[in-house]
Amino acid sequence: MPALACCVDAAAPPTYAFAADISFPAPVPFTPPTTPDNHWSPSLSSALYNVEGWGGPYFAVNTAGNISVRPHGSDTLSHQEIDLLKIVKKASDPKSLGGLGLQLPLIVRFPDVLKNRLESLQSAFDYAIQSEGYGSHYQGVYPVKCNQDRFVVEDIVKFGSSFRFGLEAGSKPELLLAMSCLCKGNAEALLVCNGFKDAEYISLALVANKLALNTVIVLEQEEELDLILDLSKKLCIKPVIGLRAKLRTKHAGHFGGTSGEKGKFGLTTAQILRVVKKLDLAGMLDCLQLLHFHIGSQIPSTALLADGVGEAAQIYCELVRLGANMRVIDIGGGLGIDYDGSKSCDSDISVGYGLQEYAAAVVHAVQCVCDRRSVKHPVICSESGRAIVSHHSVLIFEAVGMGGGSPALSTHYLAEELSEDYRNLSDAAIRGDYETCLVYTEEMKQRCVEQFKQGTVCMEQLAAVDGLYELVRKAVGAVEPVRTYHVNLSVFTSIPDAWGIEQVFPIIPIHRLEEKPSVRGILSDLTCDSDGKIDKFINGESSLPLHEMEGGSYYLGMFLGGAYEEALGGVHNLFGGPSVVRVSQSDGPHSFAVTRAVPGPSCGDVLRVMQHQPELMFESLKHRAFEYVTPDSAAVLASALARTFDRMPYLVPLSSFEADAAVPAAQDEAEQWSYCCA
Repeated sequence: MPALACCVDAAAPPTYAFAADISFPAPVPFTPPTTPDNHWSPSLSSALYNVEGWGGPYFAVNTAGNISVRPHGSDTLSHQEIDLLKIVKKASDPKSLGGLGLQLPLIVRFPDVLKNRLESLQSAFDYAIQSEGYGSHYQGVYPVKCNQDRFVVEDIVKFGSSFRFGLEAGSKPELLLAMSCLCKGNAEALLVCNGFKDAEYISLALVANKLALNTVIVLEQEEELDLILDLSKKLCIKPVIGLRAKLRTKHAGHFGGTSGEKGKFGLTTAQILRVVKKLDLAGMLDCLQLLHFHIGSQIPSTALLADGVGEAAQIYCELVRLGANMRVIDIGGGLGIDYDGSKSCDSDISVGYGLQEYAAAVVHAVQCVCDRRSVKHPVICSESGRAIVSHHSVLIFEAVGMGGGSPALSTHYLAEELSEDYRNLSDAAIRGDYETCLVYTEEMKQRCVEQFKQGTVCMEQLAAVDGLYELVRKAVGAVEPVRTYHVNLSVFTSIPDAWGIEQVFPIIPIHRLEEKPSVRGILSDLTCDSDGKIDKFINGESSLPLHEMEGGSYYLGMFLGGAYEEALGGVHNLFGGPSVVRVSQSDGPHSFAVTRAVPGPSCGDVLRVMQHQPELMFESLKHRAFEYVTPDSAAVLASALARTFDRMPYLVPLSSFEADAAVPAAQDEAEQWSYCCA
């Protein structure tokens, strides 16, 4: 019997026909199926991606179907909203068209959002203090480890100056930058020195005190006290000392590993008593003025928060009883943000409270304990980094291709050996037994794969069976296959927590939200690494509703990533960091002004990070070009090599590449890398 022909016309509505008159119902469309495409709206996209849940009050979907930024939070007026797509166009358009000529990926920073986060945190504590009749004030510090970018730290010092907002450092470089920035800050702003310390770190902190910076050296280990006593005596500088207590209260979530009695940092009750005794014997007990603790990041509930703060307040009161000159209780970090908008107390990526509830729980817990013990209310300090900087930064990247689509089906032929399988499939289709159809196609596919491995089936026949398998699954309404969107990004560089700890961030298209998404997809990055993908999304989803790529650019945004991601990112596959723009709200035609633009690290930059010498590499390649090709061609090659060294490692649009290649070497001199001038 000759090979059985199977010609499928997948585009013929309303049915998918194959094998004579055998037909299946049209495939079930992608959910949500209740709204026709022509009735889709930006508000439905906002609900689908839960933008208001995780993004409010800073992000929304505008009437054009683009993500808009509300730089002043709930106080943002309608004419002050900023269209994120317009920022991307401004940043990425060539300079000849009025753009900045930056390559993607792109980080967009909004200092206005940063300012609003600081003011909101301060206002929440001010309101709680006033409501409770609390006898002192709130005075926060920003832990610079969350984002050490110069302009982020400088903005925080500037925006927080009016309410004495300070900085926290956990290493010598962080201490140096904190000292420098606080020279322009409020004289009362705290400089909290955490982390493990050696003699150099402690000496530096003592020098900061000498420079009239309000510096507190926090003991993480008991042994650090001897260094402080010795060095302060040698330098004739009286220290202000704090200590970090290991609480019994434990945060059970992923971020609670530093809490509880087995935590990484802090002193036990016995160690605290020994520190107090040693300071008393040295006549320096008055130097002990701050108690610090940290339950863990992303504290899920105010009940856990109040429990930990209450325990710490008891220790604070005991230190007062023992004669310490206590002034400040530092509750550490832990103020969480709601990454998925669920407002859940049972999730590592959500929290069941807002700023006001957080502040009220802290103030009430401290006040209750101090009032019972007749202890003066201390200054309340917190080290809320994630909650301050996460919202102000958006990572924009572009999808550059799709994979996982249905194979083309038109004239492929099935192998003769599979004809019986195909007849069984046809009979099942006639009966309407679609589950059996799926079983037959699965068996047919597996048998064909085995035959292909043995060399008895050719590639065309294997492709025909693959196509038939996908066609049947689609026709009977089986689970819609998940497509792979290839994105111009390195997960390891720009979203390292997604790989390292499976942190989930809100990721959505930043435009085309007036259209109904028709595909579910996962994201695959540029790296040659199987872990370079994102297949976990908010709300427990393993894929993301996306749109078909229609030839134009398709931009996605990762939100709430302003903390940690930039500092943790590496150079896997030698992909460097993104380009960065700072955008402030303005009264111009587009409601924004780009106040700073920095291209991402070039190929030369990332090579240099790994101890290569791009200058010598270029000269070597240039010499080889003149050795193997004509002088004219060698000059063109050298110019192209120079541009590649000077360009970011990420994919370049063909139009940009062709435009660069078309520029004669003499005309392109100003744009060439300096290595060409040798």
